[in-house]
Amino acid sequence: MPKTLTAAVLRKPFKEGDLVAAVDLGSNSFHMVVARHVLGQLRIIDRIKEHVMLADGLNARKQLNEKAEKRALDCLALFGQRLANLKPQNVRVVATNTLRTMADARTFIERAEAALGHRIEIIAGREEARLIYMGVAHDKPPKKGKRLVIDIGGGSTEFVIGKGLEILERESLQIGCIANIKRFFPNNQWTAKSWQKAKAKIGVDMQPFLKSFISQGWKEAYGASGTIKALSEIAQAKNLSDGTLTLKVLQQLRRELVRFGSTAKIRWPQISQSRKHSIAGGLLTLEAAFEVLGIERMHTSDYALREGALFDMLGRQLDIDPRMASVKALQERYSIDAIQAERVENYALALFNQVRKFWPLTVHDREALALACKLHEIGLTVAHSQHHHHGAYLIEHSDIAGFSKTEQQFIAVLIRNHRRSIHFKSLLGLSEARAVNALRCILLLRLSVLFYRNHTDEKIPKPTVSVTGNTIALTLSKKWLARHPLTRIDLESERAYLKAANVSLDIIEK
Repeated sequence: MPKTLTAAVLRKPFKEGDLVAAVDLGSNSFHMVVARHVLGQLRIIDRIKEHVMLADGLNARKQLNEKAEKRALDCLALFGQRLANLKPQNVRVVATNTLRTMADARTFIERAEAALGHRIEIIAGREEARLIYMGVAHDKPPKKGKRLVIDIGGGSTEFVIGKGLEILERESLQIGCIANIKRFFPNNQWTAKSWQKAKAKIGVDMQPFLKSFISQGWKEAYGASGTIKALSEIAQAKNLSDGTLTLKVLQQLRRELVRFGSTAKIRWPQISQSRKHSIAGGLLTLEAAFEVLGIERMHTSDYALREGALFDMLGRQLDIDPRMASVKALQERYSIDAIQAERVENYALALFNQVRKFWPLTVHDREALALACKLHEIGLTVAHSQHHHHGAYLIEHSDIAGFSKTEQQFIAVLIRNHRRSIHFKSLLGLSEARAVNALRCILLLRLSVLFYRNHTDEKIPKPTVSVTGNTIALTLSKKWLARHPLTRIDLESERAYLKAANVSLDIIEK
């Protein structure tokens, strides 16, 4: 039987006193939070926040202008200085809606990673919702009953219903505060009539998930991130409430905002100039959500996406990794031979441990290789013919809890290339550095699949692997190869496939 799927074998656990950091590249603001690992817990010791307004820099063709790019890169260089002495595996950087929708995001990410000094993961909206809920759940200890969490960002808004640490429903919509300004109030002006018309359209956007959320119900509601917290602070400063938000409070704020009539005329000293630029879009979203979902009152949380990413990292250290549960679910759903997957994984990781002497592969590459091994036969459910194509499509385009879009794309590239000719076009979707390491992981996966082609428990001897330039040399038992002529033929075929990638495969028999 295969081993229990855990993350513990994939990365080294945090040590006592280790610094751990999470960075949230939001559409409106960039946030960084640094924590220290103490007695198995994370204690936050530092925070940095910058209003970058990345989404504001996108034009109609989703291209980023130079001013917004400079703001972003300057901020990341600042963050990079704070993170310079942290271990790469102790830093997680997640990018949200603007990076999801940006044209040629790859070019920007390469520059951003150079400025920051750490890899960046683009996460899907529903994965963003999961991490937001994780942050709020750690800020507000779980009570009995369900809770609703809403986070209004610059480009999207996330809605989550959970119970304790379990997520029951999650959704992400393109109705962020900056996105709303661009969509409904492009001249940064509004009237009572235009406000009501915009709110009605947002209500329509929420209809697809409305029934499932209302049927779940909730006992308490929380708002996360800057927009909702700013609205709470304004309400408290105006003695409208103790900071608790209700529909009546939001309506009072909306009436005042409508009287202002434009961004330039907002007179709320409780918020910064940059927040004034987006507050109307955020209030519009929240008022619509209160009306459509029937929210009675909402409290705020100091934790959100970045804290969720931090605690998710800790969970991976403690074998509480949603990725492993997702992989197991995929194996069951698509009838993947888990025993065969384990054979291939063990062999591939043994090869990985050898080639790390020659290639600068990372813990992230090792994780991706292991996960690709677990899922490399997923496409067989569709058809045996071209099953590597089918498998790559399923992994890249599925909504898989715990994974970033960046991780899924990397794993999909490995699965796409685990047999037959190497598809170089698939590698072009990765940054240059990731493409190089992806090709190296592909070579290890291909060899492991090749040696276990028979899907049996036969013990396959591990070859001694050495790398010189673009040449990979495998030293194998001459007697064993003589007893396995099919493997010898497959290795000769593999030599031809790899030649197209400018890689030479030498087989040394001893």
